[in-house]
Amino acid sequence: MTDVLHERLVTPSILSADFGRLAADIATVVDAGARLIHVDVMDGHFVPNITIGAPVVKAIAPPVHERGGALDVHLMIEHPERYIEAFAKVGADAITVHQEACVHLNRTLCQIREAGAAAGVALNPATPLETLSEVRDLVDLVVVMSVNPGFGGQRFIEGALDKLRRARAFLPASAAIEVDGGVGLGNAAELVRCGANLLVAGNSVYGAPDPAAAFRELQAAVSAA
Repeated sequence: MTDVLHERLVTPSILSADFGRLAADIATVVDAGARLIHVDVMDGHFVPNITIGAPVVKAIAPPVHERGGALDVHLMIEHPERYIEAFAKVGADAITVHQEACVHLNRTLCQIREAGAAAGVALNPATPLETLSEVRDLVDLVVVMSVNPGFGGQRFIEGALDKLRRARAFLPASAAIEVDGGVGLGNAAELVRCGANLLVAGNSVYGAPDPAAAFRELQAAVSAA
């Protein structure tokens, strides 16, 4: 799993998919070459939206894994430590928690690794990188939020570019850097140049008339950057 995290990849977010045909929408991008599927889990408390839980991850994990893909599960929830075992058990390959939601972040990251998943931590736009200074060696993945989490289709926050540059210098080479929010063809190459190697893309993929073609075009831009 950690090998996949260090590639330059577009990670389609199913938050923007059609939940009435979720399996088909996921198959469309995986068959187009997506290796990492981003799953946004929201609880209506940590963020102002409610999405999905472990039963949906359990349903989509087999077809993703059978096609050679992996699941990147982003827990935008309060008390994430209560649910890590459940998500790992049903097929989450990477589990990301929010720094702002974890009183005992060190313990939570260790818990993710002990559950057999890659350990990620996300930072909201107003959260300084330096809050991770004591756990840098425990993270497989750091997610720089370039929108305020909770809804898809938001405008990219430009300050995230500098945060990505600083993140790459601040973090060990072993840590992958993912950027989440407002990603599209217009900024994909710059995001890679600033230090991100994983780009979460929701509306720019699933909001397009042909999601497979949109994914391939965006992945080509990321690979060429």
